[in-house]
Amino acid sequence: MTERHAELDAALDRVIVAARAHLGAVKAADGRADDDQVWRAYVELNNASYEYDELLLDIFGEVTPWDVEALDPEEADRHYNSSSDAGEPSDPHPHVISVRQRRDYMVPSVDALLRLADTARRAAAGDAEAAQDVSVDSVGEAVIELMQLGDGSLGALDIPELEPLDGVVVVAEVTSALSPEQYEGTDATGPFSLGPNDRLIDRVDEHASLDPVSGSGVEVHDRTR
Repeated sequence: MTERHAELDAALDRVIVAARAHLGAVKAADGRADDDQVWRAYVELNNASYEYDELLLDIFGEVTPWDVEALDPEEADRHYNSSSDAGEPSDPHPHVISVRQRRDYMVPSVDALLRLADTARRAAAGDAEAAQDVSVDSVGEAVIELMQLGDGSLGALDIPELEPLDGVVVVAEVTSALSPEQYEGTDATGPFSLGPNDRLIDRVDEHASLDPVSGSGVEVHDRTR
């Protein structure tokens, strides 16, 4: 029995040490929310208290006023990191999410599209002298010009000079972020291809539909997970 008493005394000492460590961590945090050291000290104090309470019950049939359950330190850390706003990522290898969109358009009149882009570019150039040599000469140049002069998205192409056809949006988990410089300027497929270790997680097929008011629209038709 003396050995069990010594075991109980040692458990109480651990509670006292853990309580002092917790108080020290709280003082050091000085009111800072979601402090890592406070959390870990809390877990240590919780588990030391639980161990002492269990031994007291086992040896003497008595209990403490502490209503605690044992916490797995690793599981507690994972839970804390997932719910904390401290800004520390809980996953040491966070995923990179890639969103890739394709939208096709019919060009009713190439001349009308070129004129629109040419007018927009000249207006952006400012004075007449600067606008002398800024004409738009190709459909591709016209589309890029209109996007750059707009908000940079496909929404800038919502114009009568382009009729929207079907499109698709793909969301994937990729192993590394895009680095445009690794692809040649003439490579139209490389930047949009998934690698062997990339994973498709969602896809939306967008079908052009006729809206009775505006005459055009987009319908989300299909989603694959």
